[in-house]
Amino acid sequence: MNIYTVDAFTDKPYSGNPAAVCLLEHGKPGEWMQSIAAEMNLSETAFLLRAGDGFMLRWFTPKQEVDLCGHATLASAHLLWDMGFTKEDVIKFQTRSGQLGAKKIRSWIELDFPLEIEEETDAPSLLRESLGIPFKYVGKNRMDYLVEVEDQQTVEDLQPDFALLKMMSSRGVIVTAASSDSDADFVSRCFFPALGIDEDPVTGSAHCCLGPYWAKKLNKRKLTARQLSQRQGTLMLNVLDERILIYGQAVTVLKGELSSEED
Repeated sequence: MNIYTVDAFTDKPYSGNPAAVCLLEHGKPGEWMQSIAAEMNLSETAFLLRAGDGFMLRWFTPKQEVDLCGHATLASAHLLWDMGFTKEDVIKFQTRSGQLGAKKIRSWIELDFPLEIEEETDAPSLLRESLGIPFKYVGKNRMDYLVEVEDQQTVEDLQPDFALLKMMSSRGVIVTAASSDSDADFVSRCFFPALGIDEDPVTGSAHCCLGPYWAKKLNKRKLTARQLSQRQGTLMLNVLDERILIYGQAVTVLKGELSSEED
């Protein structure tokens, strides 16, 4: 059974966000998938199983299965096309967040994802203590807290207390600000220590919230986003009424073979 590493939201190897992608020949227990994800020790490991005219897709961090992941979906679509596992121009993925689509557009891939709109909320004291910076706005959706801060420099300089963040009841925390550079509309960093990921390099699912948030603030639907992790990554967004189109590139960097398939 082959397993691959794909760098997502980048056109250069060893940047963007790496995801492991495993193509299954038949169904496997969730416990087995979780053990493989822990072994790979990347922010996400995706498991694909052909189903009808599409694929079943599940995502696992080193610690648990998650409901939605953008970069591992991008990595999965890229791999299916890159390795010739499908000739379809549009790939349908059945996931815990419903059907997701991926469309090949020259060297880019368009992901069709749900919106995950936040609602304004009071900031828990634990959130303020763990970040230690002034907030302009705090919101929350079903997965994450969204925190807007004063400027890009604040996002770049942020040094969270991950031990405190790990105690939050949410999946994670997204910190964002308007971009100070002309090549992006906004910037962000994303932290998920409860999932075993202190800082995620480039987070597609976070932009299901960031996209509509900044679309409303900036009064524009088409946006360019940059995530300011050490590896960094760029995302193009098109915010629709009920969905968001996320555009990214990906590069396959590693192919391996699992030595054991025991459940």
